[in-house]
Amino acid sequence: MILGLKSYAEGHWVAGKGAPAEIASAVTGAIIAHANSDGLDMAAMLRFARTVGGPALRKLTFHQRAELLKKIAQHLTANKDALYALSYDTGATKTDSWIDIDGGIGTVFTFASKGKRELPNETFLIDGEVENLSKTGSFIGQHAYFSREGVAVQINAFNFPVWGMLEKLAPAILSGMPVIVKPATTGAFLAEAAARMIVESNILPPGVFQFVCGAVHDLFDHLTGQDMVGFTGSIETSARLQSHPGILKNAVPFVAERDSLNCSILGPDATPETPEFDIYIREVLREMTAKAGQKCTAIRRILVPESQAEAVSAALSERLAKIRIGDPRLETTRMGPLASLAQRRDVSARINMLSKEADIVFGDPAKVAPDGADAERGAFISPVLLRARDVSGAESIHSVEAFGPVATILPYRDLDQAVALANRGEGSLVGSLVTHDPDVARQVIFGAGAFHGRMLVLDRDCAKESTGHGSPMPHLIHGGPGRAGGGEELGGIRAVKHHLRRIALQGSPATIASLLKSWTKGAPEIEKDEHPFRYAFGELDLGQSFHSKERVVTLEDIEHFAHFTGDTFYAHMDEEAVKGHPFFPGRVAHGYLLLAFAAGLFVEPKRGPVLANYGLDNLRFMKPVQPGEAIKVRLTVKSKSPRNADYGEVRWDVEITNGAGETCATYQLLTMNAYVR
Repeated sequence: MILGLKSYAEGHWVAGKGAPAEIASAVTGAIIAHANSDGLDMAAMLRFARTVGGPALRKLTFHQRAELLKKIAQHLTANKDALYALSYDTGATKTDSWIDIDGGIGTVFTFASKGKRELPNETFLIDGEVENLSKTGSFIGQHAYFSREGVAVQINAFNFPVWGMLEKLAPAILSGMPVIVKPATTGAFLAEAAARMIVESNILPPGVFQFVCGAVHDLFDHLTGQDMVGFTGSIETSARLQSHPGILKNAVPFVAERDSLNCSILGPDATPETPEFDIYIREVLREMTAKAGQKCTAIRRILVPESQAEAVSAALSERLAKIRIGDPRLETTRMGPLASLAQRRDVSARINMLSKEADIVFGDPAKVAPDGADAERGAFISPVLLRARDVSGAESIHSVEAFGPVATILPYRDLDQAVALANRGEGSLVGSLVTHDPDVARQVIFGAGAFHGRMLVLDRDCAKESTGHGSPMPHLIHGGPGRAGGGEELGGIRAVKHHLRRIALQGSPATIASLLKSWTKGAPEIEKDEHPFRYAFGELDLGQSFHSKERVVTLEDIEHFAHFTGDTFYAHMDEEAVKGHPFFPGRVAHGYLLLAFAAGLFVEPKRGPVLANYGLDNLRFMKPVQPGEAIKVRLTVKSKSPRNADYGEVRWDVEITNGAGETCATYQLLTMNAYVR
């Protein structure tokens, strides 16, 4: 049965009105789906996202949006078997599909978790510390992130129909932006199935998620400066879209992830007798054959010492000969077909281009006998390993990407040449180095780092648990300079910030504190009858303060603390040793003694709403305290963040001052406070 794929626009599934594009199975060549988006009103889709989806999403806090993502990930997990069944026709083996499907779902789980743990339970995010802009402190500045009032348009590549959609979708929704997703037509049947699961779950508010199965037509004509575009694909398509008049006129942020001639370097210390040599061969083999080499992070250039070129060539050829190619449904298959016959033609043409500068040492793109499948009807191709004839004169090897199971060995004479060859790719998503020599690692990383978005150093110590050269992780940025597009996806909360709009706020401390719900020095303080620790979470006001009585720090206190803790640093114990010191006028109190005394001055000892003190941030010791000086403490509610139904986090601004009113130490105390007394 041929699937008639639809788009999801303005809350409805819509079939295209024009002649559909045919989508064939990568395995059998049979037509399995039709896709078309003719007749869709792109301006109306954007308007629906901006006026319905955006406002609903922006009303939610980061924590509430994170909860939506978690529910989506759970729903997809419960229904993922249906996605696996469809995925075989993309040419993916079960292992390939695990990267795409479970990898995509895992990415959503990761952003849900990070949103809950690392972002406030608010709709905005404070960026950095307050900037004092006046002599008296009455005029200050503060950077903050706010949600854009636009749409995240996300254009994805054919190689990962599920992961490609989910890894872009998660940070956008967490930031408060509705999304319009456009998958590549090849493999759109799998992306549409995942999209239907998201829609039918009814987890997201209306207008937050829309899906275009086919061309985007005039969508770019209607973009504004509040919108964003996330793109994965070829450098040619990227250049055409980025130069669209609407993108240029409105300065629409455009995050591109595109062509990448990634390299992997074998260190000169990694000879065949070392574990690193075997690690290198395994890594290159996996990157050549996983997803039939159709990964933007796959290894394309194999940089090895001249003395090891023959050994590497022989070892890789031996391993490649054992790779079983065939129908990905077969358990014995290690590598399935390319995504389409058109893709096979393109890869073959590019192998011919590379062959002008390199000799094929393994494989023949025209000869393959797949298990359980027709070699002509399916998009099967043999892995192809080449070796450069002249690394100094090679050009195509550093500019032509055969997007399949194809890689080229480039022998280098020394590390300087290895770094130079690595950088000739003019920007890649990832570079890797296999070495157990820290000096080699230092020379390569600092020599080539600027040309790669991510760099992996593999050795015997981390190889077992390493996620590998070709695995983008949601915690780290995925992108690269130059040819790779110059953008950054993923990267944990960094990806969320890309979707937010950072602005500089200026005003009085009272105004800024009120706007950002974060008290700062100079804003009004509130004093109530009872100690702040006696108030439940909901009863505490921003700026609610407690001013302690004084306590004199004696020499006996300092010496007792020193002997009790074992901290007998000379500045606390030896008057003679501290003479002429650039920071201390004489013997001084321990900084941690001041913290302990401060706690004694402000803590309310009786059981109450304060459940636990779980840490402090931004501790600074500003002025030393000498024996005989008095200290006192100001404790102020800086901000509050609900955690669950029972308690929330309270951040307290703490300032320790001396008898002259000079600041001796500052920090932020974190407590968990119950909602009820």
